[in-house]
Amino acid sequence: MPDFKKIVPCLDMKGGRVVKGVKFVGLRDAGDPVEFAKFYQEEGADELVFLDITATVEKRKTMVDLAGKVAKNLSIPFCVGGGIASLEDVQAILDAGATKVSLNSAAVKNPELLSEIAKQYGSHRLVLAIDIKRVFVDSLTKAKGKTIVQDGDKYYWFDVLINGGTKSTGKDAILWAKQAKTLGVGELLPTSKDTDGTKAGYDLEITRMLKEATNLPVTASGGAGTLEHLLQAFTIGKADAALAASIFHFREITIKQAKEYCSQHGVPMKL
Repeated sequence: MPDFKKIVPCLDMKGGRVVKGVKFVGLRDAGDPVEFAKFYQEEGADELVFLDITATVEKRKTMVDLAGKVAKNLSIPFCVGGGIASLEDVQAILDAGATKVSLNSAAVKNPELLSEIAKQYGSHRLVLAIDIKRVFVDSLTKAKGKTIVQDGDKYYWFDVLINGGTKSTGKDAILWAKQAKTLGVGELLPTSKDTDGTKAGYDLEITRMLKEATNLPVTASGGAGTLEHLLQAFTIGKADAALAASIFHFREITIKQAKEYCSQHGVPMKL
């Protein structure tokens, strides 16, 4: 039996509501998270991701109570991220009913936290979220030590962002993912700030590069706007899962349509 590829709706949370923006800004209300969770499970979503997108910036913990309310309505895998910065935070999220936790900012600031979480809870419960932005340079010497991509006469690398995509770290995303794997991370969730919410398609290059560099399960995220984009995540981006928000929240595409389309084009899906 083939390994099924996954379709994963994402609930970006702020103030107890599901929101969606473009390039991490311009957030607009989309609805109630508990109702969304029920709906997506009934629609056939393979997993659900809950991201408290302003927790780190606002220097507070993830909305554990709300995550718990969502979890009570789910039997599919459920990943929670945002503001998780300690083993105690992880325990609280898992106790609330989450299957997995996702870390970004705290992991960058304290990489050993990843190792501690993996040892205590297992790599299968640890997802590294990587918010990413392309950085263009006019010469290779200006990006020494980075994983450089050449596009014609242009050169660029992928910078890791933290604090809800508001702060550059100068860390190379590919090298960071490799390091994270050695520390025990079980999955990668990269989101391109350049494509997020644009509906112009995923950054397939970074998705593919991360998969090839680590061979970890990778979820494509940021930019899905059409059925073709979802298909490309699997065929070109080599992703194991395709995450989307806007197209599902606003009923532009259904989970069933997404799965049937990908299946018709040769991608193994759980229909």
